[in-house]
Amino acid sequence: MSVKKLIPCLYMLDCQAVTGWGQKNLFEDGDLLRLARHYSDSGADELLVFDFSSTDQEHEAAIGKLKEICGVSEVPVIAGGNVKRLEDVKKLIYAGCAAALLNFSKESNVELLEEASKRFGKEKLWVSISEPGEYLDNQLLIETYAGGILLLENIQRELEGKTDLPVCLHTNHGDGEAVKALLSQAAISAVSGAWVSDTSHRLMEFKQECKEAQIAVSSFESSLPWEEFKLNDQGLLPVIVQDYKTDQVLMLAYMNQESFAATLRTGRMTYWSRSRQELWMKGETSGHFQYVKSLTIDCDRDTLLARVSQIGPACHTGNQSCFYTELVKKEYDDTNPLRVFEDVYGVIMDRKEHPKEGSYTNYLFDKGIDKILKKVGEECTEIVIAAKNPDKEEIKYEISDFLYHIMVLMAEKGVTWEDITRELAHR
Repeated sequence: MSVKKLIPCLYMLDCQAVTGWGQKNLFEDGDLLRLARHYSDSGADELLVFDFSSTDQEHEAAIGKLKEICGVSEVPVIAGGNVKRLEDVKKLIYAGCAAALLNFSKESNVELLEEASKRFGKEKLWVSISEPGEYLDNQLLIETYAGGILLLENIQRELEGKTDLPVCLHTNHGDGEAVKALLSQAAISAVSGAWVSDTSHRLMEFKQECKEAQIAVSSFESSLPWEEFKLNDQGLLPVIVQDYKTDQVLMLAYMNQESFAATLRTGRMTYWSRSRQELWMKGETSGHFQYVKSLTIDCDRDTLLARVSQIGPACHTGNQSCFYTELVKKEYDDTNPLRVFEDVYGVIMDRKEHPKEGSYTNYLFDKGIDKILKKVGEECTEIVIAAKNPDKEEIKYEISDFLYHIMVLMAEKGVTWEDITRELAHR
């Protein structure tokens, strides 16, 4: 049985979120990144982004904002709007989108599908259909070269059973029960539109309702029952909480069976407060929620490791982690690869923002992009030469030089290691 999806919509105008097609938005500040984080943390399976810009200049700015959206979203992004030629599809894909959406009410988009599909792959192309003829007149083309269909609700019945592609139904009518009824239909793979995009709805909890209605959805379900865990003398399970991006240990808390079930149901870390003797959802008063990424039990099944997306600081003192009071320390080299890269990059950025006399890094920045590119090219050549030498020490040295100059280039162009690692992860 295929898993059904919930796909909220972001409507973008002048790089701000606007209300569109019945959408209700609790975030009135128009912050697209905040909305994208909210949806991806709250149980959305994918995001739809519509660019409503009207000029080429606004569209270029929208592409830049779309890169940021893809950077903060932890679910795939499908984007459409202002697609006129192959270059526009390329910009959406290169911005980090999982797929570009072609509007089949525009003849130019119909003509573009085959070429774009052959260039980027059919899984990178979705088509939106607003009239039956847009599909029926192009059925072979769509089935051959598209990866999915966004369908408006008013033509759902007319096209039912005519495609084997995933179909996302965009609806602005109904409530949660209506959405469940739609998801239960075999021809519908996903639902989008007003109800799904309403930020007041908790999609993870709604998914639990779907599961109870025998609808296959992506949600949290423990591979072991609570009864198999070994509890402490208070009947509680200790939980170590770790930031899933940085591996930083954030805090220690405790769960009982009720809080464990609430965590699975909501996707937000919920604990048992020993002092107040009540359930405690982290962030309920502070807004510093912890969204579950994974829960892992240890070998003795008496301690839980929770990897989370932490909103704001984890500690009530305002510190990111509760573990900030150092008692003893032995000096050592931290060779965690990403931390080393980020530390070096941080020094390079500091030189860029706070120039230091005699700094080679500042010399490169002062000389500009051409000098930086020349050095990158030279160091690349040095790697090739060193690779012909059987001594691996030489190639280690040259690769290190190359990576330093690459980081200077990254800093000059505003590219971070998070940008790079996210791109690699997507591949």
